[in-house]
Amino acid sequence: MADSVFFCTLSHEGILAVRGPDAGKFLQGQLTCNLNYLNDSTASLGARCNVKGRMLSSFRILSESDGYLLAMASELLEPQLNELKKYAVFSKASLADESQAWVRFGLAGGDGALLSLGLDLPHQSDQVARHNELLAIRLSDGRVELWAPAGAADTVKARLAAQLPEAPLNDWLLAQIRAGIGQVLGTTRELFIPQMINLQAVGGVSFKKGCYTGQEIVARMQYLGKLKRRLYRLSLTADELPQPAAELFSPVHRSSVGEVVVAARSASAIELLAVLQEDAAEDGRIHLGAEDGPALGLLELPYMLDRDREIQR
Repeated sequence: MADSVFFCTLSHEGILAVRGPDAGKFLQGQLTCNLNYLNDSTASLGARCNVKGRMLSSFRILSESDGYLLAMASELLEPQLNELKKYAVFSKASLADESQAWVRFGLAGGDGALLSLGLDLPHQSDQVARHNELLAIRLSDGRVELWAPAGAADTVKARLAAQLPEAPLNDWLLAQIRAGIGQVLGTTRELFIPQMINLQAVGGVSFKKGCYTGQEIVARMQYLGKLKRRLYRLSLTADELPQPAAELFSPVHRSSVGEVVVAARSASAIELLAVLQEDAAEDGRIHLGAEDGPALGLLELPYMLDRDREIQR
């Protein structure tokens, strides 16, 4: 499934656009990532936090024309627009929902299809290639996001379908889970600080960029704090997918020890990312929904947490 060659439409996310002369300066004071590293050939993961360091959204961001585009869960677009507009009135920056202007595709093993579209994309993570208004972004596990203007989407999809099998969105989410990339959704808004979903380990947090909303809490946790909850990958045998924010339980505390972040089906089970208390994860007895609920098994993530390396950003 997730390790096969395929393409799918990324229908679960929308696009928030921030444009204007002050777009970069405005966002630099709002987001965890460092916009100084972004250019025509580089994208980044990132998040926006409240003053307590809890994430209001997470996204992939890239520069485009006179501003920036942020791809995030569709249900977060309206609240993020409403909140950001309150601050943007003091800047020469405009915000809009541009979800209808773009259609995004996810590609696994699709570099040949990219080349046929004129996109020669480097293999390094977060690299961007552009050709004839198309954008392609390399993800950390080799997958690709392909962004097409809405007017060209049908043509692009037809060309992809001629070279790659089309898969359901589940397969893309399964690959995301196996890559260890957490995401804020509507039901998990304000539940996690960035380190709880390992965002600092995948390049989504800068500790050298200076102030942004929630920065004090995020930096203190990285330099001084003892993080007791972080992202884990798990497997589950069940008929129904657990929903984001579904609680996990452990006899270590006889109470909730974490929440589901995202889940998808594999060929033999369900795989998911969840934020868990470390001592419960070390004990290994994790159950969905209640102490006697379905048992989960721990799986490996494809990266190691390295605080010293993460702080260099």
